[in-house]
Order: sequence, then structure tokens, then C-alpha cells
Amino acid sequence: MDRWVETLRGMAFPMHCDHMNHVNNRWYSHFFDDASLSLWSHFGLTEKALRERFNTSAVIAHTQIDFLKELVASDQFIIRSALTTIGKTSLTLQSELFHIDEELLCARQTMIAVFFNDKTRSSQPVPNAIREILEPVIVDAHER
Repeated sequence: MDRWVETLRGMAFPMHCDHMNHVNNRWYSHFFDDASLSLWSHFGLTEKALRERFNTSAVIAHTQIDFLKELVASDQFIIRSALTTIGKTSLTLQSELFHIDEELLCARQTMIAVFFNDKTRSSQPVPNAIREILEPVIVDAHER
């Protein structure tokens, strides 16, 4: 997984757990959202950079989380993320959350971000300058 980027480390706390004593799905969304922002920053594409340097933004059009193994309070985890595709107006990011001690994949997220023009409130093509930054770092989603 050396081409995947570590985007978040954390710990499950009792406040993250529900009535079944495992981390509730709303918190996985929170963890994966933080990880995706870290991945954008890793590429130098913070929200500020997108707006100021490239006159664009990105909005999440789709997200899917597959829950594979539960986390409970005191479990530590790591999220690794990668860019897996670039389309005409969008890109796909994948993130995987692993239990640190057991090294088991606990959850996987696929997120599609669409490039967005704030003025017209509609999608726009991926700017060529962004494409040049991102195409060299695309990872096959099945690459390990």
C-alpha cells in the first residue's frame, strides 16, 4: 500500500459508540471526511487553493461506505486513501480504515467529487492544471 497515503489516525471513544457498543456509522462518515480533506491537501489542492489558483471547487456527489468489521471503544485505527479515477468533471477517491492492532480492514469508502463552479452552481470540467497534478498519482483501486 505504499502508493496509498496515510490520511488519518485515530481512536474510537465511547462517545462514538451506539447502543450496540460499537462505533456508529455516522462517525465513520466523519473519519472518512477528515481523511479525504487530508488527501486533497496532500496533493496541494486545499479548498483555498482550488478557489484561488484554479477558480473552482469540488463537491461530493456520491459516497458509499462498506462496513466490514466493527470498531469498539479504545480501538485505534488508521485510514489510507488514494485517487483512483479522473473523469471529465469528477474524480473518485477511495479510503480504507484499518484496525491498527489487528491490521484488519474494517471499512472502505468510495467518494465521487465533482468539480463545481460557484457562480453558475453547476459542474465544470476538471481544470487541465489540476489534471496535470493528479494524473501521475492515480492508483488502481485494487493495487496493494
